[in-house]
Amino acid sequence: MNCSTLGIGLAGLGTVGSGVVLALQRNSELISDRTGGSVRLDVARVLVRDLGKSRPVAVPADRLTTEWKELVDDPAVDIVVELIGGTDAAFDIVAAALRARKPVVTGNKALLAERGTELFKLSREFDTPIHFEAAVAGGIPIIKTVQESFVGNRIQSMSGIINGTSNYILERMTTAGLEFSEALSEAQQLGYAEADPALDVNGWDAAHKAILLATLAYGFPIDPAEVHVAGIEQVRPIDIEFATRLGYVVKLLAVIREHPGGEVELRVQPSFIAKSHILASVHGVFNAVAVHGDAAGESLFYGRGAGQDPTASSVVADLVEAARSLRQPNGHRGFLPYRDSGRLLPVEETTTAYYVRFDVTDRPGVIAEVAKHLADAGIGISGTHSPVNPESPDADFVDMVFQLHSCPFGLLQKTLREIENLDCINSEPVVFRIEKL
Repeated sequence: MNCSTLGIGLAGLGTVGSGVVLALQRNSELISDRTGGSVRLDVARVLVRDLGKSRPVAVPADRLTTEWKELVDDPAVDIVVELIGGTDAAFDIVAAALRARKPVVTGNKALLAERGTELFKLSREFDTPIHFEAAVAGGIPIIKTVQESFVGNRIQSMSGIINGTSNYILERMTTAGLEFSEALSEAQQLGYAEADPALDVNGWDAAHKAILLATLAYGFPIDPAEVHVAGIEQVRPIDIEFATRLGYVVKLLAVIREHPGGEVELRVQPSFIAKSHILASVHGVFNAVAVHGDAAGESLFYGRGAGQDPTASSVVADLVEAARSLRQPNGHRGFLPYRDSGRLLPVEETTTAYYVRFDVTDRPGVIAEVAKHLADAGIGISGTHSPVNPESPDADFVDMVFQLHSCPFGLLQKTLREIENLDCINSEPVVFRIEKL
């Protein structure tokens, strides 16, 4: 490390990695000016898969490598940026960098959600920080805000739309009446969804981000296996239509909430949100997170949740923070879990109102049969509807919708399993929570 420049080891030169290089090239003088001349960043080494591939950014050929160990071990590299994705090679790179006492910047939410416990342990052991602003909500500085600006608050809840692909799909189903498959295909054509969109539509991309936010807020490692996650694959136009009629919109919502006993509620699922709530107006591929602190009250953070420039912006901000800590060492400046353990509230104990759609055989007494099971369980019904398909008015099978009062999710699940055994029920019921935010 020389007196004027810090070397960056960049693992990955894809969309975000190229964005980081471009941002550093474009704003290097501005970054230096804003840090009083103390921070100058140079891309010293870049890990790529194919040395011969043409790229949208110019990097000298002698700085490229296909071996991650060469990047981490290079004496010209002071800070390692991991942007390759996945959880295997990425873990090896980050772990090796921490052992070499080289600060790490990463945008890899899956890595931190699934193997963060191991990496934060190394971070503490080698007194070397991991910065991960880009891992959640793209260009929105939610990590730094929760970690620093809310340091004097007990965070009572966070709720948010933190997957832009799902938000786009649900909006197109709402505004254009598209089927799920049609909206997904459109999102892929526009580049909003990957060729394999599984993590976006099954809820796990949002869940990985929610796990990181909850870890920041409450300080203990979280096992992904304990988190309730449901995706948007089963959303149909009829659900969108009912939501609209009842004054709601459908969003893939992450809910994080501390309960009076200290348990943390953490879940991700498609939900009905009142049109009057500010999260209902989050459109397209944008993200938003509402944070409620006991001192600050309600705050909303909104912006682009993905894309080259927004995500690169967060990476560069973390690079500057890492560079400052190297220039002016004053102890570990990254996040570390501050509690050994905590308790997630079992999803069975979480309580909301619900919308439930049944695929039933159309015959007299069906509503009464279902209603009896719900009543026997003590679950109140606020409304029922069995719409007729105008294209098939005499169909043998119809959708039947129940709106249910608040009850524990476990009680609802048990009751629905009983209802599924009725000979008039043709498939597993589809459940949406009706959120009161």
